[in-house]
Amino acid sequence: MPGATGWDCHVHVFDAAAPVQPGHYRPAHRPLADIEALAGAHGVRHLVLVQPSVYGCDNGVMLRALREASGRHRGVAVVEADVGDAALDELHAAGVRGIRFNLVSPVGHQGDAGDALRALAPRLRVRGWHVQWYARAADLARLAVLQDEAGVPFVLDHLAGLHAALPATDPAWRAAAALAAGGAWIKLSGWYRLQAVAPYAALEPAIARAAELFGTRTLWGSDWPHTSFSPEALPAYESTLAPVRRALGDAAAARLLRDHAPARYMQDCLP
Repeated sequence: MPGATGWDCHVHVFDAAAPVQPGHYRPAHRPLADIEALAGAHGVRHLVLVQPSVYGCDNGVMLRALREASGRHRGVAVVEADVGDAALDELHAAGVRGIRFNLVSPVGHQGDAGDALRALAPRLRVRGWHVQWYARAADLARLAVLQDEAGVPFVLDHLAGLHAALPATDPAWRAAAALAAGGAWIKLSGWYRLQAVAPYAALEPAIARAAELFGTRTLWGSDWPHTSFSPEALPAYESTLAPVRRALGDAAAARLLRDHAPARYMQDCLP
């Protein structure tokens, strides 16, 4: 779409020829060109490419996609706690602006994420990076403590795990409020990961409450290419924004899609 300026803050790219971690899923071939064409038709020019769990700490597929885009997109990598500075600088030059801890996937982070974060935090601060978490609601209280310790912005994937069956009085909501007060960001994404089914009306109260807590540090992501679904049954792109439109209204959804908050969370502006 000519004049497209919007952001999709959570997508993955896959190369069918790339090796994957055993014991999880084998992704279909989903190159950058596919999501650029799809997103562009909906007014989205910029993408945040998130390293998927199946590739572990091998960020090669994502890095090639970032370089192919010549600076138009940004990335979130997965790294070992002892990763070298040269490797971090290479990631930064390609457009990476954060690292991810996956506490949910069977091939996600192994070991104590807190220890890994403490080892990495000084170098993340120097580079202006953030830490992205795919976590469950029950993890949020611990993340609030870690955020205070690390002094690094946190970004919470997939509605911070605040799923459709979670009571409004659950302590996870207090932890989410503490994270928000400490400067965390939240992604409105991954509805099918949150004990809800399309059209995800059951999540609308949680979406509204989360957006109120996190304010301008609220982001939207499609979670394309929807690895919870078979390749022939992917949700329509617009359907991933529809729950946000219903919960927050069209004007607020448009701001999420097109304002410059994502550029701030990625620490710089894009071409």
